[in-house]
Amino acid sequence: MAKTKQFTIAVENRPGAVAEIARTLGEAKVNILALSGTAQGTSGTVQLVAEDSRRAKKALDEAKLSYQETAAEGYELPNKPGALAQYLEKLATKGVNLNSIYATAAKGGKKAVVVYAAEAEAKASIAA
Repeated sequence: MAKTKQFTIAVENRPGAVAEIARTLGEAKVNILALSGTAQGTSGTVQLVAEDSRRAKKALDEAKLSYQETAAEGYELPNKPGALAQYLEKLATKGVNLNSIYATAAKGGKKAVVVYAAEAEAKASIAA
């Protein structure tokens, strides 16, 4: 994935809120590559990376969904114990301060994917 755009979308904490975002992007033929969501009280946020960020932005705008677009990094790592820690330690050594992070891997799969957004001034690129 490497350098990409992350969309942080404000949502109400209610049934179907994330489904509406997924439907909006799906109907616009936008493939979601990564997604994370959190809620506190009556509101929450969904962070996602889309395969086509321009098409995603257009779909979100047309649906009148409130969002922020930020630079993010995405990398494939080996799906094995300690791989994430090793990678994050490299980022920390370079002084990269993470604002958000999420990762996933399929059970038994050979690769995992980590997506993160760092402070604007940080040089976050590290070869995996």
